[in-house]
Formats: sequence, C-alpha cells, structure tokens
Amino acid sequence: MSTSLSVITESPGSLDVDAVVVGYHPSDDGPQPASGADSVDAAFPGGLAKTLSLLGATGAAEEVHSVPTQGTLTAPVVIAVGLGAPPPGGAPGPDAVARAAGAALRSRGAKHTRIALALPADTPELVHSAALGALLGDYSFTRYRTGEDTRDPAAELLVASTAAGAREAAERASTLAGAVSLSRDLVNTSPADLVPEDLADIAAQVARENGLAVEVLDEHALAEGGYGGLIGVGQGSANPPRLVRLEYTHPEASSTVAFVGKGITFDSGGLSLKPASAMDWMKSDMGGAAAVLGAMRAIAQLGPAVNAVAYLAIAENMPGGSAQRPSDVLTIYGGTTVEVLNTDAEGRLVMADALVRAHEDSPDLIVDVATLTGAQLVALGTRVFAVMANDDGVREDVVAAATEAGEQSWPMPLPAELRKGLDSSVADIANVAGERWGGMLSAGVFLKEFVADGTAWAHLDIAGPAFNQGGPFGYTPKGGTGAATRTLVRIAENRSARRT
Repeated sequence: MSTSLSVITESPGSLDVDAVVVGYHPSDDGPQPASGADSVDAAFPGGLAKTLSLLGATGAAEEVHSVPTQGTLTAPVVIAVGLGAPPPGGAPGPDAVARAAGAALRSRGAKHTRIALALPADTPELVHSAALGALLGDYSFTRYRTGEDTRDPAAELLVASTAAGAREAAERASTLAGAVSLSRDLVNTSPADLVPEDLADIAAQVARENGLAVEVLDEHALAEGGYGGLIGVGQGSANPPRLVRLEYTHPEASSTVAFVGKGITFDSGGLSLKPASAMDWMKSDMGGAAAVLGAMRAIAQLGPAVNAVAYLAIAENMPGGSAQRPSDVLTIYGGTTVEVLNTDAEGRLVMADALVRAHEDSPDLIVDVATLTGAQLVALGTRVFAVMANDDGVREDVVAAATEAGEQSWPMPLPAELRKGLDSSVADIANVAGERWGGMLSAGVFLKEFVADGTAWAHLDIAGPAFNQGGPFGYTPKGGTGAATRTLVRIAENRSARRT
C-alpha cells in the first residue's frame, strides 16, 4: 500500500499535519468529543462541540464534518466523525472506531496527505481498529484512471496513542490492510486483464515474495489428473483453467488448516447465459480466491504457529463452441460424477475438485470461500456472508472468528432433506436442485458431498459482501471489498492459539 502508518505519542493538536481526525458522540446536549479529542476540542473557543452543533452535527455513526481551525491548531482542518452512541458507561467498540476512521479517510481532500488520527485509542485493540479502518478507508483503485488522480496516493497516517503495545497493533493492522487491498485490487481488475493464467501468475508471485511454497497445475496437468470440474467449466473459454496450491508451514505448528477459494475470473453463466444486468459485475466471481490469496499473504507475514494450505480453483466460464452443455456429466477429482443441469452453477464444480484435493494435506479443518449463489443475497443481503458447516462447533468457531475480525457473518444450516433434490437419474449427483427454494443451502449441501466423513469443514458464501454495487460506507469502497480475508487470517490465528 502507498499509505504509510505510524504511532505517535504527541498531542495531535500540536502536530504539523494537514488534518486531524477526531470522533464525537451524540448526547442530549449536542455532540460530545470522544476519547482522544480533548486537546483538539479545547483549542476551539467554546469547544469544538459548539462549532459542530452549529453545523448540524448529531454524532450519528459515520457522519463527517470538516471544520477549518482558523489558526487554533497547527493543522488547518479538523475532520470530525460520528461514532454513534457508545454502550452505557463504556467506550466505543472496535467496529465503531474502525468504521468511523474509514469514513473520515474517505472524505479527505487531495491536499490532505499527512493526517493525524485522534480517535479513541486507549487500548491496543482500539489502536488496531483505528489504524485498520483508516487504511482500508483510504483505499483507491486507480489502475484504469487517466490523467491526474483526485488524491495524492502517498498519504501518511499518524495514530495518536500512549497505550502499551500500540505499535505492534498498528503493524498488524497494516499487514491486514495490505492483504485486504490485494484482494480488492484483484476483484476490481478488468477480467480481460485477469484471465486464469494471470491470476495464477499473481498468486505465484505473492508466494515467492512471502516465502510460500507454490504449485500451479495448468490445463494439461488438470486433464491428466482428472480434475473434471475445472476442465468442464473452463472448456468454453479461450483462457484455460488453473489450480494453484499455496503452502505456509511453521516449525511449532500442531494444526493444519486448508483454505479453498473459488476463482471464476469471469462468469457469463456459460450456455445457461446470465442476463446482462447480472453479468456486468461478474468479474467479482473470483472474490473467494482473492480472499484466500490475501489471507495467505497476511499469514505468511504475521507468522502464526499453524500450517496453512490454500487452493485457488481458477477458471473462466464462457459460452464458447466447446463449452459444457446442460446434461453433460463430469467426473470430479476423486471419481464422483456430476450431471450438469445448469452451467451457471459452475462455482461448485471447480470447488469440488479443490475440496477433494485439499484432503491430501490431511487438514484438521477445511474452510472454503466462494461467491457461490445469488440466493445468499436474497437471504442475507449485501453485507453479511453465510457460514455453513458439517459440525455445529466448527460453524460457531468460524462465526466467532468473523466477529473478532470485524466482519459480519451469520450461521446457516445444511438441512439433510435438501440432498434428495440433488439426485440425478444418470450420475452420482446433480449440480442444482430441481426446485428453486433454499438455493444457498442446497449449494452447501452439494459441496458437503465432497468432504470426507470426520473432516471438519466450513463453507462461506460471500456472494453479496464480496462486491459493493452501492455507494461506499465506513471503510468499504464501491467495488471489491476483500470480504472474508480478515476472517480467514483470524481462523488461522485461532488455530495457532489452540496448540498444545
């Protein structure tokens, strides 16, 4: 990332910066300064809160007001951001601080390149949240912009805190922000510039730069190895599929976790063609693979005592003359046959290959991540991803990891009765059910068929949260979001903490 980050102990009111970010809360008497804003508030005649009241500020979450200091501070501008009401008798939570920091940084002007954060940062956790939110909020994707960018890319962020462990917390935030930004960049890249070979090459480069072992199977190795899902989905495209394996090892690890990411670099739907309105954002259909790659980079840099293996199942789903047809039968890696009733249900086919292959690493846990179903958006909307698992405890652990990481998820069931709807008259299983209801759950039931009994497994459907089609909010930009990246890192860290 071009944005730099450091921790300072000086009073933000005396710093030579372009802007100071402070937080404030709502109250019956108008907006009130939050922790960290005291020196800035005191510099204004009558207090900053009085000025904010005149501007109509309420303190609502993510509300932003820029206030000229008129010489009361060294900085020319104060960016005041609402934190919402804190818990009764308590400080604002980490999520509130992170989202406020993101909203404030999104509002910064092109000339505001050196910015001090005077948000609540009394603990390492809050330092981490302020730093992470600011870094993620300052993200921009400018690869295809011509002319001068609207902001200086070389921003410098200074987090004001005297908390013990503040620097370590800020460093971790910087690592996570870099991982999420990598995931976002990949999702935002034009599919013409990110065909399966391109994504595999980028994954190999990330591996080399971060000490990860890497293996890439091309279309010839996939065909020879019997990866029928990847070959079937990819055969309609001029750009052949890839399977990438990444590996991180730690000498003190006693647990292995395997991540599997769906990497459909563009999804036209194949011969079961999508309508145009559902296709224009399908460059995001590799969001699962992007999250896995970003997470593996962060894991390598953070160094938790766990072994982590990742599989990126990469293909382009196109309706070429050699494309698979509805009613074709594929043989998945390991021998299971699948009748393809809908070529737009392709993600589960490539994931099946990778899930079976992941067992060869004898993992203690497999977590797959995929922009798998439109039904996920119907069920949970655009900001909450679904978590399914073959064990209640595993599902609860993954949801807890997502919450700890600051991502919104929700536990969902895998009803056994849905399996019958996937019966095929000619193959072991069909790739879609005969009825439309419960599509997100039946997709999970399909994937479960490729997980061996006794192997702990969780499935994350991130179809909505992976790509923000609406306006930016908090630290989330329009476009690629990097959803689930932080959750995967937290899962690995939690597994590390369990070692005996």
